[in-house]
Amino acid sequence: MTEPWRRASAYAGGPSILSTRSLATGHRHLADLLSPGLSVLDVGCGPGAITRRIAEAVAPGGRAVGIDLNGLMVEEARRTHAGVPGLTFKVCDVYDLPYHEEFDIVTAARVLQWLARPLDALRMMVRAAKPGGRVVVLDYNHKRTSHTPEIPSTMQAFHAAFLRWRAEAGLDNEIADHLAEMFTRAGLRDVVETPQLESTQRGDPDFHVRAGIWAETAAFHGLRMVDDGVLTEQERTAAEVDYRHWVATLAQSQTLYLVSVEGLRPP
Repeated sequence: MTEPWRRASAYAGGPSILSTRSLATGHRHLADLLSPGLSVLDVGCGPGAITRRIAEAVAPGGRAVGIDLNGLMVEEARRTHAGVPGLTFKVCDVYDLPYHEEFDIVTAARVLQWLARPLDALRMMVRAAKPGGRVVVLDYNHKRTSHTPEIPSTMQAFHAAFLRWRAEAGLDNEIADHLAEMFTRAGLRDVVETPQLESTQRGDPDFHVRAGIWAETAAFHGLRMVDDGVLTEQERTAAEVDYRHWVATLAQSQTLYLVSVEGLRPP
């Protein structure tokens, strides 16, 4: 099976939550590392919401380059964030990055989880970093997501099928807990793990958006899963509808398990 990340690149758009994430909430540890004058490569930038904030954080004198395999999302990023100083977007494959020792920070958020060869991608990211530069990756362990109260049975079945579909494509559902080892294998030094749990409670201003991420997953990736015969369209629709109703009426909290890992390229 082709990597879902590559197959999704042929489709317009993506989960709407991609455009609502911010640097402060969507990649908190990276935000703490940014300062004016730095050069940053954002791998898997999507529609560019976080990349724009990176560019603003490293101004004046810095630059941010966002790359993504999905040309339609890169076009959206260019259109939405046109005119931001020091910000550029390019269509590019993470396995074939054209950069060598160019960036102070190379980062990827929620991207390596979609790759069957994440270590190869990480090695390309290391190559793009300057000697002494920093590589920062943020990603999930999908098996450690929790909800209160229990999600509908239709979404439980969808989530199990989602993990199975990903595993059959060679993807690591627990990659957050394997990143530190990968960093060491890629030759990075001073590797540090920072928990970045994303928790939301009913009453939070963006609760319905953040808790609704699994409905967005069913609406977007669910279509690919139906194409691959992992579930039926009826099962996908039921999971999405029932989960949206659960978020609107019953949901109290959701916690997504993420870890941010950073390491330095040797001088």
